[in-house]
This record gives sequence, C-alpha cells and structure tokens, in this order.
Amino acid sequence: MLNERWVFHENVTPQPAGEGVERRVLAYSKDLMCVENRFARGARGALHHHPHTQITYVVSGAFEFEIEGEKKIVRAGDTMLKRDSVEHGCVCLEEGVLLDIFNPMREDFV
Repeated sequence: MLNERWVFHENVTPQPAGEGVERRVLAYSKDLMCVENRFARGARGALHHHPHTQITYVVSGAFEFEIEGEKKIVRAGDTMLKRDSVEHGCVCLEEGVLLDIFNPMREDFV
C-alpha cells in the first residue's frame, strides 16, 4: 500500500495484532501511516513504546488507556497524542475500533 492514492477497506486483509485485536494497515507513505485496529471486549494493547509520534482516534467502543502512567477512559470521538518513545497501552472495555496515525510510518507493520 506504500504511496497508493486509493486504499479501499475491503481490499485490506486484517492481520492478528494480539489476542482479540485485528490490524489493517491502510494508506501510508514513508512519512505518515494510517492503521485501523479492531478490539474485542477485554483485548489488550500491551504497554509499549516506539520511536514514532502517534495520534489515536477512537472510532467506536470504550477503552482504558494508559499513557506515561496516567490512565483515562476514552470513547468514540476522543483522541490521544503519544510523542515518540512515550510508554502507552490500553484495555478494551467495550468492543471498538481505534484509528492510529503514525509519523513516520511503522516499518515493522509492513
């Protein structure tokens, strides 16, 4: 999908990204990447960090997010900014979808 102008959801095969989590890498360039993550209730995004700035938009559901030791409940419409190397993770409280934007792209996802 690198540098593809049009990326249709139906043409992107979801990949497992942990128990109860499916990831779809959508449009991206070397500088920017859009990734959809679908979570089943109770699924976890383990605490981790990476050298990318990340914005997460909650499309649906409810999640308990932890960012640098601070925990908050987020729901549809909420966003979070995670600068490079900041430790973060989540627990899905209600089945939902997160949309992640990364700068630069996550080479480990392709």
